[in-house]
Amino acid sequence: MATTATPAGGSRNGTGPEWGGFEENIQGGGSAVIDMENMDDTSGSSFEDMGELHQRLREEEVDADAAAAEEEDGEFLGMKGFKGQLSRQVADQMWQAGKRQASRAFSLYANIDILRPYFDVEPAQVRSRLLESMIPIKMVNFPQKIAGELYGPLMLVFTLVAILLHGMKTSDTIIREGTLMGTAIGTCFGYWLGVSSFIYFLAYLCNAQITMLQMLALLGYGLFGHCIVLLVTYNIHLHALFYLFWLLVGGLSTLRMVAVLVSRTVGPTQRLLLCGTLAALHMLFLLYLHFAYHKVVEGILDTLEGPNIPPMQRVPRDIPAVLPDARPPASVLNTTVKAVEVILQSH
Repeated sequence: MATTATPAGGSRNGTGPEWGGFEENIQGGGSAVIDMENMDDTSGSSFEDMGELHQRLREEEVDADAAAAEEEDGEFLGMKGFKGQLSRQVADQMWQAGKRQASRAFSLYANIDILRPYFDVEPAQVRSRLLESMIPIKMVNFPQKIAGELYGPLMLVFTLVAILLHGMKTSDTIIREGTLMGTAIGTCFGYWLGVSSFIYFLAYLCNAQITMLQMLALLGYGLFGHCIVLLVTYNIHLHALFYLFWLLVGGLSTLRMVAVLVSRTVGPTQRLLLCGTLAALHMLFLLYLHFAYHKVVEGILDTLEGPNIPPMQRVPRDIPAVLPDARPPASVLNTTVKAVEVILQSH
């Protein structure tokens, strides 16, 4: 009985071959008791670790918010800086463009070579052209030559301004708005430039072979007759003399311009329209200058309104002689003598 119980007990108690190694480990190995004192108190499952983790997350969120705010500030400052840079670039471009235009305009007006061909003329040529402006030439088959310079016409316009100013001063002309000099300059230059432009436009419609420069030169030299007529009639106030000079001198200068335009225009209708308009404007302008700024205006007003009667004034008159029979009485003489004595004593 004991024999049979031993293997069973041995096998139950671990004495069998299956439990032999385990028993050796228990008996010969270390103790199986867990030491709680050696446990690490800083494991991830503690409350302190959770607090630190929460604190770390909050710090990361704050850092992320600060970074985002810095990025927004950087974007705002960047947009503001971009706008400022763009405005500076636009201002610089405008400044450069204005500087280029100003330098171009200054170089245009300062460069005398541009105007040199229009004023490069000898005095002898100007004198000959002045004389030619009073001599009509009948040549229709070929275009007559026109001077392509502005020195002579410009000097004639200034001469007409001076003569007109002299006539305005001698006639006691009163300008309510403006000055005498401004009125004279505006009248002369306005006629020269305005009529030249109008006749050039009309010549373009009539298919006449003439340029604007040639038209300015032609009309400018045509004012030579006006200068002669006004210079003489402003100093010699005779109606007959003015009309004589108006027909002869003014008519010759007008015929000269008409002959030039006839030679450069094709067609009788175009010639009649163009030349008739120029002749009418040129002769009427001379009449205007004479009657608008001359003492003749006073004569016309006297004729229309009657003579200017001066106001009533006291005029000394002769006392008729006393007849010898009509002697004053003695009492009157005595009274007169006494009055004279009183007056002398008072003085």
